[in-house]
Amino acid sequence: MMGTEVFEAEIALAVNGAERRVPKGWTLADLLASLELDPRLVVVERNGTILRDRSSFMSLALAADDALEIVHFVGGG
Repeated sequence: MMGTEVFEAEIALAVNGAERRVPKGWTLADLLASLELDPRLVVVERNGTILRDRSSFMSLALAADDALEIVHFVGGG
């Protein structure tokens, strides 16, 4: 069944309280790029832990049922 194949190729996670489906194998960097967020301008909390090492975003694989909170900084004046 084609629908099942698509489902198996994706995982569900929560981003800022909303469910989001992403391709299996995506990293945190992939997610941020899809949201058009600059990794240098965000703070990410994953499953209750603040991720302080931004250099790990490219290798940090997302997992089913991850809960992510992403806060991005906006300049103003």
